[in-house]
Amino acid sequence: MNINDLLRGKTDCLCGKDHVCPIKHVIIQENAIDELAHTTAGYNDILVVADSNTFDVCGRRVTVALGDKLADTLIYNRRGVLVPNEEAIAELDERVTASTDLIIGVGSGVINDLCKHVSHKHGLPYYIVATAPSMDGYASNGAALILDGMKVTLNANVPRAIIADVDALASAPFEMIQAGYGDIIGKYSCLNDWKLSHLVNGEYICNYVMDLTYETVADTASLADGLNRRDRKAVKALMEALVAVGILMSYVGNSRPASGSEHHLSHYFEIVGIVHGEKYFPHGIDVCYSAIETARLRERLLEIEDINAYSAHFEREKYEQNIRRIYGSVADEVLALQHRLGWYDVDRVAVYREKWADICDILADCPSSAQMLKLTQKIGLSYDDFNAMYGEKRISDARLYAKDLKDRYSVLWMYFDLLR
Repeated sequence: MNINDLLRGKTDCLCGKDHVCPIKHVIIQENAIDELAHTTAGYNDILVVADSNTFDVCGRRVTVALGDKLADTLIYNRRGVLVPNEEAIAELDERVTASTDLIIGVGSGVINDLCKHVSHKHGLPYYIVATAPSMDGYASNGAALILDGMKVTLNANVPRAIIADVDALASAPFEMIQAGYGDIIGKYSCLNDWKLSHLVNGEYICNYVMDLTYETVADTASLADGLNRRDRKAVKALMEALVAVGILMSYVGNSRPASGSEHHLSHYFEIVGIVHGEKYFPHGIDVCYSAIETARLRERLLEIEDINAYSAHFEREKYEQNIRRIYGSVADEVLALQHRLGWYDVDRVAVYREKWADICDILADCPSSAQMLKLTQKIGLSYDDFNAMYGEKRISDARLYAKDLKDRYSVLWMYFDLLR
């Protein structure tokens, strides 16, 4: 898939929407940071944002490339993981002045989300200088944050430019390369969820975007050997895939082409880890493992012999007890979200009975758990590590209650409705 073609957008799509992307520059090459001199023409008061690690990787080179256009530099210094929460947002807010005309983030997921959110809040453009091919949010129009302990995605603007030095990407910690690969491989799961929701709920779908995403996933699956060697061409191709998927998200105005049940499981492990002070894997690695789990749920649903034997049933008191047990200090926010959505008051089982043959066709049109496991192993990830990190109880809870973190239908709802 050609990035420049995607940047031009598509009009008169059969889905009924015109697809546009306002990103001006995507530069993924050797010595890409040198391009900042001309891509920042017209800006004179630039704020650079990094953490202590990403500043060492690329930040110094960015400040040198900007010269006297550089007005200020914020370097987050944190013990452990930088969390995109209220504290981190306030720290960046304080560095934006009336004369700031551009924010440049240097980093990957968290730095990108913080700069995306704060630039949108202040009506400013932003660039991202990527330091790892670790996630697909570089080009998306959503900022993933943790507010009041909850994982939320807020609307924001896409960056004006994405700059990625291939040598820096290839030198990133290998788990970040694994995470980027895993984030793309997980699209097999979320695209299947999108089809399910289109059938069950009548949700908008764009086959053009879906087909391009499938193409990107298939291309990425072939990169594993090269990525294991940190081959520059493979790393560049992975980064291009991650940016392409982000552009496709901006085409439809949300993350549906790239995030479904596998991401909900990943967000669950992250939030529960933060709430209870427990470890969790990098996002994309969790996505990769979680896509195996969601494939198993589809297989279990396909084993149902008589859908007419099922009916809607919901024990609210038991449900609320489990939400409080699992989510602790953020349980009220989880319960409030689902109360607002009202999805527990909807009889979806009646819809399943009516459309079961078509549902089964969709469920079967997805890689099996064995195939997903092989894709995971190709990049050096062991499913045993996933089980060892979380244990069967936490994984079992995730299958039932990860869906409650989000306002998006997925196979997790069907599993809860029929097999809990």
